[in-house]
Amino acid sequence: MYEISRSMYRDLCREVAPDRRGSTVEGRQRLLRACEASVERLAHDRHYFAFPTRTLFYDVRTLFPLSRQLHVRQVIERHMTEAAQLVDSYAERGVSCDGTPLCCHATTRKGGACQRNPLPGGLYCPSHKHLDERFEGLAAA
Repeated sequence: MYEISRSMYRDLCREVAPDRRGSTVEGRQRLLRACEASVERLAHDRHYFAFPTRTLFYDVRTLFPLSRQLHVRQVIERHMTEAAQLVDSYAERGVSCDGTPLCCHATTRKGGACQRNPLPGGLYCPSHKHLDERFEGLAAA
């Protein structure tokens, strides 16, 4: 994931508009922090990060001239799509991006997190598979 955020930064850093003093240092630092934070959140919180591309673009769009914002949006979209596909490929194998096994997203009756591993390609373990919307859609079909 580090490679994706740095690649996105490298593609965008030359586009940062200078501030009033003519410097781009602060803008580039802000861009780097925003890219890394968005990709990290996507990796750790994939199912609860609804619009990662839009969120990152809104965070950094003020750093770029208006004439280049469409290009910036396209670059962000390309890299965030690549990151999402990478996260999904890890999830299909049952591990997170850092190699730890995934845990079921459900909670137990006592309110604690379920400790079982989810089914391949799903969010829930066999005990909680009835909570998976995709499972319900497939059962109805």
